[in-house]
Amino acid sequence: MELELLLSIALGVGLAAACGFRIFVPFTVMSVAALGGYLDLSPTFAWIGTYPALAAFGTATVLEILAYYIPWLDNLLDTIATPTAVIAGTVATASVVTDMSPLLTWILAVIVGGGTAGMIQAGTALLRGTSSLTTGGLGNSVVATGELVGSIFTSVLSIVLPWLAFLLALVFGVVLFRRLARRRARVRQIA
Repeated sequence: MELELLLSIALGVGLAAACGFRIFVPFTVMSVAALGGYLDLSPTFAWIGTYPALAAFGTATVLEILAYYIPWLDNLLDTIATPTAVIAGTVATASVVTDMSPLLTWILAVIVGGGTAGMIQAGTALLRGTSSLTTGGLGNSVVATGELVGSIFTSVLSIVLPWLAFLLALVFGVVLFRRLARRRARVRQIA
């Protein structure tokens, strides 16, 4: 594989991870970066780097951020955010992977991009659920802020240093997997 292809895959994984934190933040960052000439999009997804798309993504981002600060709405949003994050992670990955056949691009995007976004979103949903149970929802704004910062940071890092963003997503995935495995083992011991 060419280094450029591997770099675009790392970029896609980083952006997919950012979609797991917030769905629209990465697309807003991608739009800004594409308009500024810092991000090359696949020709099929060139529309992401247009001003109308930036306006739509920016509006959706603001609404999404505000909605996650409403205590009962944040948990409700998590029920639709998980499948939506998988779709967003798939699209984000497919939009930046170039020099690959469309079939392989979509297979990679669904498995790696969608899987990464879904894993991150599932982890944040579990964190929000734990926060809701332990703090009665009062701690959810801290979780929402952490998710927002994580999404912005990961989105920008993916464009500036895709290898580091890829590594960060990988480490987060391993940590999340281990925590879920420990939690599952504790539940089995109780039952």
